[in-house]
Amino acid sequence: MDQEQEDILKYDQGTFHPGFSVDCVIFGFHANQLRVLLLKMKGADVWALPGGFVFKDEDVEEAANRVLQLRTGLDNIFLRQFHLFGKPDRSQPDFNAKLLRQRQIPFAPNHWFLQRFITLGFYALVEYSRVTPRPDTNSEACEWWDLQQVPALMQDHRQILDKALEALRLQLAYQPIGYNLLAEKFTMPELQRLYETILGKQLDRRNFQRKILAYDILERLDERRSGVAHKAPYLYRFNLEKYQQALEQGLEGGW
Repeated sequence: MDQEQEDILKYDQGTFHPGFSVDCVIFGFHANQLRVLLLKMKGADVWALPGGFVFKDEDVEEAANRVLQLRTGLDNIFLRQFHLFGKPDRSQPDFNAKLLRQRQIPFAPNHWFLQRFITLGFYALVEYSRVTPRPDTNSEACEWWDLQQVPALMQDHRQILDKALEALRLQLAYQPIGYNLLAEKFTMPELQRLYETILGKQLDRRNFQRKILAYDILERLDERRSGVAHKAPYLYRFNLEKYQQALEQGLEGGW
């Protein structure tokens, strides 16, 4: 754990941009399920999205990347802003005061950590197998959860998660998804399952394959998936140059 994360609640009022934070929804794909990385808060039966505060001289996206690197151990993560959350009642001063007491940090009623915060939401797409989940000093665990089994979340974090999934589905309608979530080599059924998990619906196998191949962002390899019960499917990988071009220029049609 680095020193900045260790002592963050002890910093004075002028260290951070007042009343502003970032929260990150980190998606991974494993065992044909879309998963989200969550923190288990100390002293409370509640989980949370990884988040943090923004230093006064720090770019907002740098703050989000710093949070992601601390929680996952990864750099150069696919990251997108998706919504600003600012309802007056989203902050919980009593819960935050409890955290300060647990850390034995003296505080006055106007302590910066007890003030109202608005938060900028980011979602990140990561390859599950490369992540080393790391809790912070205010949490006792950092774990992956299937989207269908997400536990109770603190404050408005459930709303943030739902909004991130909505934004991810919107991206799927006009940009490719997969490079940041799948292994380098994958099968067509694995890619289809990823899309179905994000969309929350089944897709016709033939139509999916026809459409995804028409985008011309895949390369079929002269390799097949070994150790499967049925006919071994071919392996594919993304053409990174064409994939990046599709991210920049967009794709036509939805799912």
